[in-house]
Amino acid sequence: MKRIYTHIQHAVCWGMLAFAFGSCGDFLDRPTVDSYTIDIFYQTDEQCFQAVNPIYNSPWYDYQRGFFKVGEVLSGNYYMGNSPYLTFTINSTDQDLVNMSASLWSVNAYCNGILENIEAKSGPNVSQVVKNTVKGEALVWKAMAYFYLVRTFGAVPIVHNNSEEIAAGNYNEVFKAPVEDVYQYIVMTLEKAVEWLPLNNRPGRIDRFTAYALLSKVYLTKSGYGQSGSRDQTDLDKAAEYARKVIDESGRVLAPVYSDIFRLENNFSSESLLAWHWVSSEVWTSQNTLQSDLALTGFSEFGDTWGDWGGPSIDLQDDFNENALSLTRNNVDVRRKATMMMYGDVYTYFWADQGGFDYANFAENVTGEFRSPTGANSVKHLVGNNSDHVAGIGAPMRNMSTSLSTHLLRLADVYLIYAEAIMGNAGSTTDAKALEAYNAVRKRAGFSGNTTSITWQDVWKERRLELACEGDRWYDYVRWHYYEPAAAIAELKGQRRSFYIGLDDFYKTESFDPNVTRYDDNPVIPNITSAHFQLPFPDTDLTMNPNLLKDPVKFDFSSIQY
Repeated sequence: MKRIYTHIQHAVCWGMLAFAFGSCGDFLDRPTVDSYTIDIFYQTDEQCFQAVNPIYNSPWYDYQRGFFKVGEVLSGNYYMGNSPYLTFTINSTDQDLVNMSASLWSVNAYCNGILENIEAKSGPNVSQVVKNTVKGEALVWKAMAYFYLVRTFGAVPIVHNNSEEIAAGNYNEVFKAPVEDVYQYIVMTLEKAVEWLPLNNRPGRIDRFTAYALLSKVYLTKSGYGQSGSRDQTDLDKAAEYARKVIDESGRVLAPVYSDIFRLENNFSSESLLAWHWVSSEVWTSQNTLQSDLALTGFSEFGDTWGDWGGPSIDLQDDFNENALSLTRNNVDVRRKATMMMYGDVYTYFWADQGGFDYANFAENVTGEFRSPTGANSVKHLVGNNSDHVAGIGAPMRNMSTSLSTHLLRLADVYLIYAEAIMGNAGSTTDAKALEAYNAVRKRAGFSGNTTSITWQDVWKERRLELACEGDRWYDYVRWHYYEPAAAIAELKGQRRSFYIGLDDFYKTESFDPNVTRYDDNPVIPNITSAHFQLPFPDTDLTMNPNLLKDPVKFDFSSIQY
């Protein structure tokens, strides 16, 4: 556990001193460390906002790869060669897993530092409204960190106050809390955030409706924990209640054009309820680096992209009714092109200064070959070239560094949460409000007409298509596995998680020969068991705290204060 608590100690310092970042927009308005001490900071409303700004990006930086590999590769949405996340062979030394764990604990610690200092250190000129707002933002990020922790690792320690843990000197002996206690802690954290947060906040920042939206998702998830075959109705009702608040009272609406959500100029989109707001700056960890991992070689002029040999899975293409073994595209669902680029696709928002990005032309004239093993490459998380970046926000990107926000919770997700929660254990529904929410998502995707009845399977598939490649799909499987483990495992085993052979020859000749171009002759079917729905703790943590290998211990909530 030393690694976890080393990061906790570091992050307490971060919470006290913030970051030595220069100023570049709201989320880089941060203090210079050598210009103040903790006793003279928090003296103005603006300084308080500056203190919480870093939680929107830097502590999350080392989570980015784990976020994508767990959410998308593990779930079968994305193919990445020999990745252990594709084959369910992740071990406790996996570097992405190690970084992911450390990052999540750092977020929690940073949030705790803010919560400790904002009241104790703030000056008489700081308004109580601002203090509450900043504390509420920290609480939502803290809840989000625990939401990832419990769905990734299962039972985890609850570290409510870092200073107390460090002062006590027992931070290498802490026990895990049971999963149900972790969920209780997340809920109480968000409920307090609701009390403190304003209905509306500055653009891109967390507000009360963010907390409501996250509560709805947490309740939908926890509704199945400890159940068998069905879910807890009280939790489902709560999920529907909070989702409805967001839908009816927030004033937020779905972006008219789906692909616009993922463009730089819409970093602070009204549809986005919670997001990492990255900034390409001179300071490492403030930036989004996902374009480097996902984009084709040569996609940017920095030589910093290497995503050729991975791509959205064939199984995901199947759900989009798309087929890479065809030269023509099925463009009924506009989300497909906004999620994955395939033969024949042209993008006006990438390489706009050069007339757009032509996927086939790029393969023929830049890389010289079609390198995707699945016949598709990523679109989400990409900005394009430097000119696209400047056009989007008026500032350049850098090597392995863009300012594109990563949306973690969107209004469309809340719509689908509502539809599923209203349906509950019935398996289908004709409820007018549930249908209205479901049909709104479908209409934006390009489908005409209104569905008059939906099933759980309809919503399940819709969630996949709407949120594909946004780091969320594995966690849907986790919550399904809570109450129907055999069904979740069976679906994962039945996926087409492998690759195509001979795609380059097919696209170059435009002549299909099934003996040359075909699906993998011997695809590996992962030996998935229930044990795989909890990833292992990093071995560095286990070495320093053997209690992580022991059974969870009931958490004492009597001492919890905010």
